[in-house]
Amino acid sequence: MQVAILTFAGFNEIDSFVAAAILNRLRPQGWRAHITAPTAKVTSMNGVVVERQQPLTFANSADAVIIGSGINTRAIAEDAGLLAQIGLDPARQLIRAQCSGTLLLARLGLIGTLPACTDLVSKPWVQAAGVDVIDAPFVAHGNVATAGGCLASPYLAAWIIARGAGWDAAAAALHYVAPVGEKARYVETARAAVMPHLAVPQPA
Repeated sequence: MQVAILTFAGFNEIDSFVAAAILNRLRPQGWRAHITAPTAKVTSMNGVVVERQQPLTFANSADAVIIGSGINTRAIAEDAGLLAQIGLDPARQLIRAQCSGTLLLARLGLIGTLPACTDLVSKPWVQAAGVDVIDAPFVAHGNVATAGGCLASPYLAAWIIARGAGWDAAAAALHYVAPVGEKARYVETARAAVMPHLAVPQPA
């Protein structure tokens, strides 16, 4: 499983790095999560400079794509040239967005009228894009998932792992990063949020 983590200037470190760390727990099984960006280097909302591992167009061939949030998301959502480079296909890719990343998912035409999650700050922007925002940390419709809140990153990583390798693999990855003394409770909380959304609708 090759995962593109879309990371733009002004990105939220939690969204990109936490998901990457959890997903890369499966590197022995051939998984790899890549920081994917439109420029060779990107600076986070708090001034952390990172080098991309893949160009933006890598997202179009990746098995899964994560769209994180950041302080420049609204400007990115209006950049037609940049968005034109992103051609995602929910028929063959697992696609998920977090917080203001849900706005980009909407601009890419991948949400429509389906209920979606985002953070409280981004909520009015996402609603203005015509999205039905619900008060929940995570929701998925087929191969497209959204989450709200920075610390919902583990839910999205768990959903991708569960879809690609089963819930046991997802639980093991979460158990590794969970706080000591709270591991079982942490994994169960994530399971309760993600498990109802793991069933893939079958074609009629």
